[in-house]
Amino acid sequence: MSIVHLRRARTSLVLDARGPGLPRVVHWGADLGPLPAGDLPALVDATVPPVVPSSFDAPTVVSLLPEASAGWSGRPGLAGHRDGRDWSTAFRLDTVDVDDRRGGDGEAVRVSEEERDHGGAAAARVTVRAADPGAGLSLTVEITLSAAGLLTVRHRLRNDGDRPYEVRELTPVLPVPAVATELLDLTGRWCRERAPQRHPWPMGAWVREGRHGRTGHDATLLLVAGTPGFGFRHGETWAVHTAWSGDHVTVAERRPTGEATLGGGELLAPGEMLLGPGEEYATPLLYAVHSADGLDGLSDVLHTHLRARPEHPRGPRPVTLNVWEAVYFDHDLDRLKGLADRAAEVGVERFVLDDGWFRGRRHDRAGLGDWWVDDDVWPDGLQPLIDHVREHGMQFGLWVEPEMVNPDSDLFRAHPDWVLQAPGRLPPEWRHQQVLDLAHPDAYAHLLDRLDAVLREHDGIAYLKWDHNRDLTEAGHAGRPGVHAQTVAVYRLLDELRARHPGLEIESCSSGGARVDLEILRRTDRVWASDCNDALERLSIQRWTGLLLPPELIGTHIGPERSHTTHRVHDLGFRAVTALFGHHGIEWDISGISATERIELAAWVALHKRLRPLLHGGRVVRVDHPDPAVQAHGVVAHDRSHAVYAVSRLATSAAQVPGAVRLPGLDPARRYLVRPPAGAPEPALLELAPPGWLALDGGVTLSGSVLASVGVQLPALHPEQALLLEVTAAG
Repeated sequence: MSIVHLRRARTSLVLDARGPGLPRVVHWGADLGPLPAGDLPALVDATVPPVVPSSFDAPTVVSLLPEASAGWSGRPGLAGHRDGRDWSTAFRLDTVDVDDRRGGDGEAVRVSEEERDHGGAAAARVTVRAADPGAGLSLTVEITLSAAGLLTVRHRLRNDGDRPYEVRELTPVLPVPAVATELLDLTGRWCRERAPQRHPWPMGAWVREGRHGRTGHDATLLLVAGTPGFGFRHGETWAVHTAWSGDHVTVAERRPTGEATLGGGELLAPGEMLLGPGEEYATPLLYAVHSADGLDGLSDVLHTHLRARPEHPRGPRPVTLNVWEAVYFDHDLDRLKGLADRAAEVGVERFVLDDGWFRGRRHDRAGLGDWWVDDDVWPDGLQPLIDHVREHGMQFGLWVEPEMVNPDSDLFRAHPDWVLQAPGRLPPEWRHQQVLDLAHPDAYAHLLDRLDAVLREHDGIAYLKWDHNRDLTEAGHAGRPGVHAQTVAVYRLLDELRARHPGLEIESCSSGGARVDLEILRRTDRVWASDCNDALERLSIQRWTGLLLPPELIGTHIGPERSHTTHRVHDLGFRAVTALFGHHGIEWDISGISATERIELAAWVALHKRLRPLLHGGRVVRVDHPDPAVQAHGVVAHDRSHAVYAVSRLATSAAQVPGAVRLPGLDPARRYLVRPPAGAPEPALLELAPPGWLALDGGVTLSGSVLASVGVQLPALHPEQALLLEVTAAG
């Protein structure tokens, strides 16, 4: 047994694995450098707490699985029992396997497929095995530190006894140093996802539970702890993400004894996880990330890791038009062909037919589950529309909501037992629908066959918008809680469908942004951030969704002039700039817009395509601007030769003339030309003359250090207007 020191990117992890109990995390945070082996015991000794009055007679330290038997009095790492017994554990270390695959000179060597899945060729792995024979349990802890510095932790618990063992909670946790005194997480609701909330980190537990049977509109994508006043560009931060699409918990706990931890796992219902002899339960992956450079540093690690995955989308992300807000359920072939014609004119590359194409689906109260093309609406099937779309050089996509069923459907009438429910009653309806029990073998097989048939019977369906429009309430399977089994079955369904149809892309949509997590994104190619296309709302939704995900994974569409969900009215320029920074698209009936609007829309689409390699490959930067009415963000190329920034006025300000906006992320020693992109329409301004630098036809040339420290003076933007700035290296 040993003390393990792993280093990747700007992160170090030090484990005291000398036994006899479970290893403890001595340090997770900033890179400690190449420590001599002799310094590691001294480091461990320097972090052992004292013994204080009215406490245990030996120092209490937090292991990888906190246990009461080791003196832990906080939230248990493991809660479970076997008929009321074996409710407390005292695991003893068996083995610690370290696969660092980097020598002292930093060279990476051979790499397995599993390592590629967990972060690239330079990923390091530690596997800890322990047992408690008295309780009849074995534990395996899997720790991976990716090339980007992203840490993942997973527990596997096996029942070695001869009677069933119920797991009530198994939650990986990691320690956080005392300097982290503030917490930030996200909440939200339908059409207002990702609302940030922050507060001091008090004594006790800050617990975020999701009981929706899906990730949830109110899910905190990251639970962040940091030094006082941390922001996007400053402060030291630690964060965790629970990668699970069912019920889950994420927790920050600070004890009066001095320990502070972040963790997360699955939220299990009573009786849901009953392990028979020899059976094993594995927790969801807990993703953990540290940054010395504020929230942007967290995002940089996460985005780098996600882009290194083998399943990450490659190639340009197609500009997408979704027809939902153009036609709703009113499907007509000629009208849709005309919409496809207009889409091709403005530069759209993917045309998506939304809800309403299948049998009996004239409104949202019927038809879900009957996945056959409606012959009454589509007498010649979907192929004529697919062919028309593809003749324009566009991909064709289709909306589905496979996990749901309307009681008014042939499927429900034939198989009412294929629904998640408590014995003897159906859950309350939500959007006139119930949830198919995908852990039921016949229901799963039927659904897989129908989806497979739709894809096989049509030539050219390249994309599925996979929706999920209700919470799972009283989600019972065979008389017992069924959310875990349902979540696993959904993953299996997605995996099987993609195996049968290589190249098929799938979007995770769930009433907008209610299923956004890193486990569903192992099987899907983007998320729909929100059903709200109001550009003002979207600025915040996209900003905070981007804390976890890079822009190319976030669907960002230009909505209509008047928002469907808020009734706000916005200029096309404001809507276009907001939608530019993501997987770009249009959610608007463009068949009736004016010729002037078509020309401007085509110009914005062309600008996105020109900037797309930068937007979908560069580093995301966000500005800590002192005026709450101003929001600024951008993307900077990794070689820092090119950048684009958006500055948006959210409301009026106390000061009539806004201050300068700093442009972070550039090379301090290089000089850069700053100007609005050529051809971009000018926003509406409240000024008699522009700032001097904007009055110059050629923009202004300044060093990266000046742009980061001084910035450029903003024009007097009207509320709900945005200025786009392109920055290129000069010479």
